[in-house]
Parts: sequence; C-alpha cells; structure tokens
Amino acid sequence: MAMTDSQTLNQGERHQYILNALHERGSVAVAELAGELKVSEVTIRKDLSMLEQQKKLYRAHGSAILISPYISDRHVSEKEKQSVPEKRAIGVEAARLIAPNDSIVIASGTTMLYFAREIHPAEPLTVITSSVQVTSILSQESRVEVYQLGGFVRRSSVSVAGNYAEEMLRSFHCSKLFIGVDGIDPGFGLTTTNVMEASVNRAMIDAAQKVVVLADSSKFGRRGFSRICGLDAVDEIITDSGIAQHTLQQLADRGVTVRVVEI
Repeated sequence: MAMTDSQTLNQGERHQYILNALHERGSVAVAELAGELKVSEVTIRKDLSMLEQQKKLYRAHGSAILISPYISDRHVSEKEKQSVPEKRAIGVEAARLIAPNDSIVIASGTTMLYFAREIHPAEPLTVITSSVQVTSILSQESRVEVYQLGGFVRRSSVSVAGNYAEEMLRSFHCSKLFIGVDGIDPGFGLTTTNVMEASVNRAMIDAAQKVVVLADSSKFGRRGFSRICGLDAVDEIITDSGIAQHTLQQLADRGVTVRVVEI
C-alpha cells in the first residue's frame, strides 16, 4: 500500500489514503503514514488534525483511530437499549458454557442481564453476583442459588461495589467469571468507567478459575476511565460478528480465545 518514488498525492488523496488505511488496520501511526506517503510527519499531523476536525478520525499518542476511544458512565436503563440483538445472542452463547452443578460469578452490566435471562439450568447452579438486577432475574429460577454481594450500590449500574463486596469475594472460589466491560483495547486491556467497579472486578478475577468476557463488537477499541486488567488475565471473549478482522487477529496474537456469534 506504500507509495512509490514516482507517486505524489495531493491533500485530498492523502486524506482518502489515510481513511482507507484506518478501515483496513484499525489504527495508523504518524511515522508509518509519513513513510508510506513519502511526506514529513508534520504534514501527516496536519492531515490528521483536519480529518479530526471533520470528525472522521480520532488522534491519540502519535497515531489515529476511527472513533474516540473514551466513553462516559451512563445509566443501565440507557445502555440496555443499545446493541440488543448482539447482547441477546452473546447471552445465549455464554449460557452454553455453564456446566451441571457449576458455581459462577456474574459481574454487572447490561450484557449480563441478557445472559442471566438465558440461564435455566436443569442441574443446581450457584451464582455470586454484584448486580442487583441479575439477582432479581435468577432468584426466580428454582435450581439457582444466588449470593448477592453486599456494599455500596452504584445508581448508574444498579450494582454493588466497595470493600464489603471485595471481602465477600475472598471467601469464594468459582469455576468461571462472566464479566462485561465498557471497553476492550488490545494493548491496554479491559476497562470500565468507574474506579470502584474496576476494583471489585479484579477481586472477581481472583475468585475464578476462568475469565469469560461478554462484549458486543462496539466495545473494541474503546477505553473507560479505570483499567480492570490486561488481556493476559482473559481466557475467552464472546462477541458478535461485527468485530473487525484486524481486532480478531490482535486478540489471537495475544492468545485469547474468541467466540463470534453471527447477527
């Protein structure tokens, strides 16, 4: 895709080249573009600034990506209405991972609600959860024994966080953790928008043998305020077919198993 010595692109052609490269690769570095287009890094930075002003990309640390990676905290009732087919399909796939007489941890998040609605075990199941809404859903299932973590209730997520919840988790050891996140950056890891939630999520990871992330494709390349962990702590990710191929390759390169559900 690099230019030859005889090729010189005007500004409009450079901009289109940059956008095409972004769609193919997910992110592009200033130095990389300068080399390919045979112009200075100053020229590339000016190009990226113009494209950012046009809201066609987002600049970050000597590179560019297609969308802003930063997300803000929103109420669960708002988030539950987004990416509904994707979350429902992910929930169905996640429920297949539950084994007879299993013991699992379910974190907070709207994808966890769709997951919980798919849990109808034929054998006894033990669930530990920080989500008040997950408790409400699963308490209707006769074969499910639910342990609700205690502590401070976050209004935006209707879930529990804080020292009491983390202390309770130290008393448990479960086979699997099913966790939802606000953002997954292959280089930075899993993130959420709240510091207390990130802390209780880390305690959940310590309490589980296997970590399964449920995340629709819109979560990739995004970052919340608080880092939960790196991808080295993740065993498996369940996502939908909207995930980009270059992201799948990045995850595979880091040894993460990815289940992709078709939408």
